[in-house]
Order: sequence, then C-alpha cells, then structure tokens
Amino acid sequence: MSSVHTERVLVVPTALFQRLGYFQGFTRDTERYLDQLLSPEHASYRPRSEMEEDASFKQLIPYVIFRYTDTDGQVSLFRYTRGTGMGESRLHRKRSIGIGGHISSDDAGEENPYQEGMRRELDEEVAIATPYQSRCVGLINDDETEVGKVHLGVVHIYDVESPDVQPRETEIAEAGFVPIGELLADLDGFESWSRICLEALFVQFV
Repeated sequence: MSSVHTERVLVVPTALFQRLGYFQGFTRDTERYLDQLLSPEHASYRPRSEMEEDASFKQLIPYVIFRYTDTDGQVSLFRYTRGTGMGESRLHRKRSIGIGGHISSDDAGEENPYQEGMRRELDEEVAIATPYQSRCVGLINDDETEVGKVHLGVVHIYDVESPDVQPRETEIAEAGFVPIGELLADLDGFESWSRICLEALFVQFV
C-alpha cells in the first residue's frame, strides 16, 4: 500500500448545485447556495485526483480578490500571472485576480472548515500587511472550460487600506495592483474566472 498522502478536497454533488439553481457565469445570490453547499449533509472530502475528472461533483474554491481605492478614488485590483508550479496545470501562465484554493480534509477538524481553508490558502500564497474589510459577493460557475466543469468558485472581496499585499510564492509572478481600466482593456490573457469577475463586478468603476 502506498504511503503517499492523497489530498482529499471538499466537494458537493453537481446535482445539488443544479437543483439549487443552475447558472453559467456569475451570480450575486449567495444566500440561495452557500448554506446548502457547505452543509455537512451535502459536502464531502474526496481524492482530488479523481475529482479533477469527475463532473458529477463540484470542488468548492474560495476566490479572494484584493481591491484598493486610492485617495483620488481610482480602484485597482491585485493581479498576477500563474507560474507552472501552481497546482492546476490547466491554468498555468494565465493571468488572475483571484487568490485561493481547495478546502482540504486537513481543514475538516476546524469549527468552520471553509473559513479555515480559505485562511490557510491565503497565508500560504500572500502576505497581507494592511488592514482590510472582507465580504462574500457571489459565486462563479463556468461549464464552458474543462477546469470550470469540476469547480465552483465562491468570490470574496478584500478591501485593503493600502496596496501592501505581496506574494509568498515564486509561482505568483508579475504581481501587483493594477487599475481596473487597464485590466478590462486586456481580458484575453486572464483565466476564465477572472474574466467573469471583472465583467460582472468591476465595469462600473471605469
């Protein structure tokens, strides 16, 4: 028997997501979904390697967007390029505005596994040296891409007091805050979740 640790990640049945109300793209209606999706009655931890190929389950992914508004009212978002060493090979070299990752069975012993998993992923990937306010603003579903078919994103915005967010990993490359207008003017290089969020949440700031 292999002693290699098998990562087990939090998933929910795709049928539950469809029953709650299927959508493609972005929804702000978090109340409709989150209580049911995060309920122990429906959520389970399954081997990640299997879940990446099994569209009958959705892996729940917290997706954190850092937003900074300067004294002139200009809004910028933390943007980076995914390196080839980051977990999801199908997203390598894509630009992104979202930090996050899988909720692991290692988080399951905590009072709130989802929140603990999000905190752990943020601590691993970035250093946040500024006060911030956070809120959950919506969900992303993208069944038009292979990686999107097996994931469901929960979008959080962190409004930071200063643009002092730095990557902890070399695989988070070309990182920094960029004005929203510049991001919207060059959407092609972004992963699909970032494009969906930019168009759904930030067009009005241009």
